[in-house]
Amino acid sequence: EGRPCPGPLDMREACRILRAALPPDAMLTVGAGAYAHWPQRYFPHERHGTQLGPKSGAMGYGLPAAIGVQAACPGRRVVAMAGDGCFLMHGEELATAVLHGLPVTVVVVNNGRYGAIAATQARHFGRTVGTDLSPVDFAAYARALGAAGFRVERTEELAPALAAALECEGPALVELVTGPEALKP
Repeated sequence: EGRPCPGPLDMREACRILRAALPPDAMLTVGAGAYAHWPQRYFPHERHGTQLGPKSGAMGYGLPAAIGVQAACPGRRVVAMAGDGCFLMHGEELATAVLHGLPVTVVVVNNGRYGAIAATQARHFGRTVGTDLSPVDFAAYARALGAAGFRVERTEELAPALAAALECEGPALVELVTGPEALKP
């Protein structure tokens, strides 16, 4: 099981809550970043072909991939998980999902930095440069684009926010606010 997840939002439990809320054939897409370790370890896939991720470490992959799957498979539940830095690479594509009424759900893990890059810099150089992100309210950003937006700061807030997001007829975003210390399992 490993060390406990630091902070008021436990990412292990968040992945369990997400798994429990989704049908077995739900598609989970991820991009590249330290956040992707959480679903890789704590989100079991019950069926073959239910996860998409980049082979070459491309940031920003999750949301466009989820939109593509949702357009190709309109009756399927599709969830994109992205880190804040990853989402900022192609977050404007949420407007495409709004335009076409695609009910994709986006889960953004917001730790305020490019976590994987910061960890690598700290490990190799003993310091970080250019890895902190300015504060972004991703739930408000989603609402500004016409999607539903929910902000979660504590583990116990996730289940109701996720349930509301999954009930939306169009796209929805659930922002999980973590500290930089909750980098990966």
